[in-house]
Amino acid sequence: MGETYMYCLGKFAEQEGKLAGEFYTPSCVVRTLVEVLQPFHGRVYDPCCGAGGMFVQSAEFVKEHGGSVRDDITVFGQESNPSTWKLATMNLAIRGIEADLGNYADTFFDDQHKREKFDFILANPPFNLKDWGGDKLEEDVRWQYGIPPVGNANFAWLQHMIWHLNSKGRMAMVLANGSLSSQTGTEGDIRKAIVDADLVDGIVALPGKLFLTTQIPVSLWFINKNKKQPGKTLFIDARELGTMVSRKLCELKPDTDIKKIADAFNSFHEGTLEDEKGFCAVASIADIAKQDYILTPGRYVGIADIEDDGEPFEEKMARLTGEIAKCFDESNRLQEQIKKNLEAIGYGL
Repeated sequence: MGETYMYCLGKFAEQEGKLAGEFYTPSCVVRTLVEVLQPFHGRVYDPCCGAGGMFVQSAEFVKEHGGSVRDDITVFGQESNPSTWKLATMNLAIRGIEADLGNYADTFFDDQHKREKFDFILANPPFNLKDWGGDKLEEDVRWQYGIPPVGNANFAWLQHMIWHLNSKGRMAMVLANGSLSSQTGTEGDIRKAIVDADLVDGIVALPGKLFLTTQIPVSLWFINKNKKQPGKTLFIDARELGTMVSRKLCELKPDTDIKKIADAFNSFHEGTLEDEKGFCAVASIADIAKQDYILTPGRYVGIADIEDDGEPFEEKMARLTGEIAKCFDESNRLQEQIKKNLEAIGYGL
C-alpha cells in the first residue's frame, strides 16, 4: 500500500508540476542521498519534509540491511504547509513509521525541534527561496558561518541543518547549483567559512531533467561533523549519468548510477579512491581555496579522456576528409535532381 501511495504522489507531481514539487522529491534523488549517507542507526531529521519521502527511503535502507525501523531509527520532521503535513503523516502511518512532525509551522520562525541535535539530516529545501523573512532573523544563533542574504534562503537552510547536527552528525541535502559558486550578498563568505571549518565531505553535480517540477540544475551537498578524511572533499560530476525514461524525465538507476556514486563515497571514506577524469576527484581545502572556494565539481574532475581507437591520426583525417567529400558530392547530386524535377513540372529555379 505504501508503494502505491508514493506512486500516486509521483503521478500527482507529474501532472501538477511546480506546486507538487513543494512536497515531492524524485525517489532516485532521495535514494542517492540515503545510499551515501547510510542512516543505519540514530535520529533522522528533515526540516522541510514534504510528503516524508526521505523518511520512507531511510526506513527502507535500514530494513534492506537487516535493521529494525522501530528499534534503529527515530524520525523527526517539520513542514509548513498544513495539507502537505497531513500527507506526510498519512504516508508514514501507512508504513508504520512513528515520527515526531510537531505542528505545521515555518521552520525558520517556529522551529519545532529547536533544542534537538541529530545523527542524520536529509532534505530537499525549496530552491532559491526569496521571501523567507531573513531581515527579521539577522541575529539568529543558527548563522554560525555568516548571515544569509535576505533574497535567497539556500544558505539559511544549510546553516539551519548544520546547527541541528550533533558532534558526529552527517547530512545530505539538495541545493540549486548556484549555491556552489554564487558570490551574491554573503553567500561566498558563508561557503568559504563552511569549507574552512572542514565540514564539506562531498559535492555531487546531478544530471538535468530529474525533476519534473523545475529545470533548475541541482547538486547534492554532503556535510560531516566527523569526517573520515579530514581536510579532503570528494567531488563527483554525475551529469552524464542517468537514463531518459521519457522526453522530459531522467532517472538515476539504482544498480548502476546510484551504486557508482555510493561506491565512490565508500572508497573515498576508506582512503582507496582513485580519481577518475570526468567523474570524480578528491581535493584538499587548499585546492578549493585556489578555486576561490567555488565548489562546482567540473572544476576538480576535469574532462574524461576520449578512448583511443588505435587509428593513426593521419589515416583518420584522410578517411574523414574523404567521407565529407562524398557527402558534399551526394548533396550536390540531390540538389541537381531536385532542380530537374522542378523544371519538369514548370517551376524553374
